[in-house]
Amino acid sequence: MKITLVTGNWAKVAQAKVILEPLGIEVDNIKLDTIEIQANSVEEVAAYSAKWASEKLKCNVVKNDTGIMIEGLNGFPAAYTHYVQDTIGENGILKLMDGVENRNAKFVQALAFCEYGKEPVIFTSITKGKIAQKRSGQYGWCWDFIFVPEGQEETLASFNDDERFKFWNDTGYRQLASYLEKNNLI
Repeated sequence: MKITLVTGNWAKVAQAKVILEPLGIEVDNIKLDTIEIQANSVEEVAAYSAKWASEKLKCNVVKNDTGIMIEGLNGFPAAYTHYVQDTIGENGILKLMDGVENRNAKFVQALAFCEYGKEPVIFTSITKGKIAQKRSGQYGWCWDFIFVPEGQEETLASFNDDERFKFWNDTGYRQLASYLEKNNLI
């Protein structure tokens, strides 16, 4: 079985391949600018984009949308993570966090699988951690420089690509693989 991941983000493609290809699911990808609605959850954004892409491409697709949620900021930025990255970035988040004790955070990764002509099905992975006091590390991009995975003392940016992937929760991908198998789609 081959699935089409709709993204221009090489890291999302690499993560999908690392998890799904050993399970017998080939990962193809297409870069397509999808419509991203303004919504309060990454699940809603992923579902809408997957449905839109499936109808446009006339095939089954997977759309991955992610967001970081910071407890000390009442879950902000969540579905607005990309916008926050483009505007205030990690340094802006660190300024917002100045004096905030609760630095717990989580990355939510919503995988929306949409069969052509049907409604999307959502699978979610949550990677827990905390926001560092300062930016550090040399690998990765954006939030990797301030996100410390649960059980670690250093930011994700302190680990090279091969090591960094091991910290991401893969529950959503495993649920997707199970769903595809159960529904005879692989």
